Amino acid sequence: MRGRSQASTIPSTVLSETRVRQLLEPFGLSLPSGQVSQIITYLELLLRWNQRINLTAIRTPEECIVRHFGESLFLAQHEELRGSLVDIGSGAGFPGLALKIPFPELAVTLLEPVAKKRVFLKEAARVCGFSQVSVRPERLEEFVHREPAAPFKSATSRAVGRLERLVPQAVQCLEPGGSIFLWLTRDQGVGVTSREGVVAWGDPLPIPLSRSGVILPGKRRVDVAASNPAGAPVPDRRLYRP
Repeated sequence: MRGRSQASTIPSTVLSETRVRQLLEPFGLSLPSGQVSQIITYLELLLRWNQRINLTAIRTPEECIVRHFGESLFLAQHEELRGSLVDIGSGAGFPGLALKIPFPELAVTLLEPVAKKRVFLKEAARVCGFSQVSVRPERLEEFVHREPAAPFKSATSRAVGRLERLVPQAVQCLEPGGSIFLWLTRDQGVGVTSREGVVAWGDPLPIPLSRSGVILPGKRRVDVAASNPAGAPVPDRRLYRP
């Protein structure tokens, strides 16, 4: 009864289209009405489910739009995603599932080991009308072991730790020249780019309205084997081109 009572306090439409557009304006996002409607549908589902399972510590609709949707979709200002994408540690679907909104033709694989969160991701994809979404239970290292020949054009990860292990494993999922995008702090980005390896890193993209958050873009080198995570030092490390 308690869960029903809390859920019933959430209005059927939590934010208007005009308000969502205002909140996304700092991120340079100008989306068609259909995509804004998908954001509102996703948001309403997220807030309702969050009453029952812990999907996000962010509780207000406005902050969800800024912190989750705005920060995830900000990548669309800098990259045109095509083909297939693997999202590592998807949680409530940010950034991987949210990126289906500006890139509806993107084939997305979401890696999420928590069963309740996987159920939410599948329901969010269904309710929002997203196609080509696969929700997998494996952690990254398990996925790489089971799908060693499944190259993706891009990989994303947001606020996931142990980057020294995540990056070389994520690169194994990428085709040569494939892109990786990490949502992290500026200090974390310095630590990642200081290590030579299989990724040519680009300049971090400062996230609007965030004190230290950035999106760190990189590309899998074609001159270093992904099976050698350490990689030999290679000249001209910053070979990334947006």
